Amino acid sequence: MTTLLLKTPIAQRNNTFMQVIYEDNHLIAVNKPAGVLVQGDDTGDTPLSEVVKAYIKTRYNKPGDVFLGVIHRIDRPVSGVVVFARTSKALERMNRLFQERQVQKTYWAIVGNRPDPLSGHLKHYILKDSSKNVSKAFEQMSSRAKDAKEAHLDYETIASIGTHTLLEVRPLTGRPHQIRVQLAKIGCPIRGDVKYGFPTANDDGSICLHCRQLHFEHPTLKQTIRITAAPPDQQFWNLFSLDQQE
Repeated sequence: MTTLLLKTPIAQRNNTFMQVIYEDNHLIAVNKPAGVLVQGDDTGDTPLSEVVKAYIKTRYNKPGDVFLGVIHRIDRPVSGVVVFARTSKALERMNRLFQERQVQKTYWAIVGNRPDPLSGHLKHYILKDSSKNVSKAFEQMSSRAKDAKEAHLDYETIASIGTHTLLEVRPLTGRPHQIRVQLAKIGCPIRGDVKYGFPTANDDGSICLHCRQLHFEHPTLKQTIRITAAPPDQQFWNLFSLDQQE
């Protein structure tokens, strides 16, 4: 299926454009910039879901309220693919695909240390402290982590430049802050992620973690679909000549 890439931005925040990267009658996907909420919270900041609703209302001249279902979320400082449902049927079926782990997720992460080995599989037990909005990764279950959830991911080194390494990460489970905390646990915190051990913040408050691609069966068309988002046009991403990493 052909990806529809609209060159016209639907919103702008701190000179960063959000673009629609896929759209049909059932789904709409956006390349979310870092710093934007997917769904509203108690900060009162305008979330991506409301921006996309406004886009649909204007583009299709829709009267009244626009239906938009939030299927999944990525953390506020993370960029990349976010998919919404435009119908209740699509929302129900996409929720099922995520719950049954039928959606393949690929992330790119720039970390401050080169992992050893350069590629591999990580298994940890993750416990979230909701009061502090932070997760901890344990190598084994214990009395300290009796409520922790098992977490798995695969990673592969794409390139290294100086002290920075670009990884491709494929999470196999969906735990809170999973990629961030698991990479930190092996001594490879994500650039800018001071919450999980990187020494300095990025100037714009982002972290160098990007949801590169989602791969799944379309909920109504029953065709395989891949939705891919270009990484941010920023210094550390540009170091890796990512236009060559297709």
